[in-house]
Amino acid sequence: MVLARKWMYVKRPDGEPKPTDFSIEQEELPALEDGDFLVETVYFSLDAGLRGYMAMGILAVGSPVIGMAVAKVIESKNESFPVGAHVCARLGWVTHAILNPAKRKDQRPYIVPEVKGYSCAIGLGALGLSGNTAYFGFLEICKPKPGETVVVSAAAGAVGHLVGQIAKAKGCYVVGITGSEEKIRTLEKLGFDATINYRAGSLREQLLKATPKGVDCYFDNVGGELTELVRERMNLYGRISVCGTVSSYNGNPIPVTDPQRDYVSKQLRQEGFVVFRWLDRWMEGIGQMHEWIKQEKLVPLETVYEGFEQAPDAFIKMLRGDNTGKAVLKV
Repeated sequence: MVLARKWMYVKRPDGEPKPTDFSIEQEELPALEDGDFLVETVYFSLDAGLRGYMAMGILAVGSPVIGMAVAKVIESKNESFPVGAHVCARLGWVTHAILNPAKRKDQRPYIVPEVKGYSCAIGLGALGLSGNTAYFGFLEICKPKPGETVVVSAAAGAVGHLVGQIAKAKGCYVVGITGSEEKIRTLEKLGFDATINYRAGSLREQLLKATPKGVDCYFDNVGGELTELVRERMNLYGRISVCGTVSSYNGNPIPVTDPQRDYVSKQLRQEGFVVFRWLDRWMEGIGQMHEWIKQEKLVPLETVYEGFEQAPDAFIKMLRGDNTGKAVLKV
């Protein structure tokens, strides 16, 4: 008998989430059937997008917390997933689970590629959902050209630091916006051409200085006033990829002006996306990201929190911007 522990979402937050908005439940897992395999979670993902699902009611109160996890196969009746393999799947915040792709297509398990020098947590970052969010969300929507100026907000986060490096690999001039001097130094080490600390001085003046040729592509993780300022700097035929709106996740949206004039006069294109749009090309993205890592064109970063019981606290820290790179919890 295996007893699985899982985090439940039990109370809709009023503003910033609190640990009491979550609780732990236990579930006895049944014996395996043909095609099943039992996994023990090693890491699970901490994602800002989860806060958006909570705010919009997509994640219902009383439901298990959703998200990606990397887990080790500890028992198997499925030849494609042998004991000892590490798999990535949509498990949520759990300690154990039974998977069977034929029964539960929503879990979408796949074996995580081994990468020298990195733990299997990379399956949640550069070789997982965050990596494909950066890969498809930037390349398919912004369609960058060599020499163009690319601005990335939340540039030291799970997706942003990957977008910036992809843009560099494509020959672009890259500007990263983040919120601390420590993160500024991180972006500089990753090869960003210019950096902006939105907490240090006039954001408008910093943006003007960092983008002397204007902005061709903007990868937006934030929304709000920051997006307005970047849009003012957009060049003719500029492209904006909207990945997230973290500035409004806690229920305090910042008033913005009507942007219609810029969209018409500059012929801008803005498009939001959810990465599962490219589910049929999932392994393409992972394969290319893997190649860039091997070629040392891309350096994935992660912040690891520890302890299953610490999941809500770690999630809240991630929302506050405590992490650099991908935030994961080691179970």
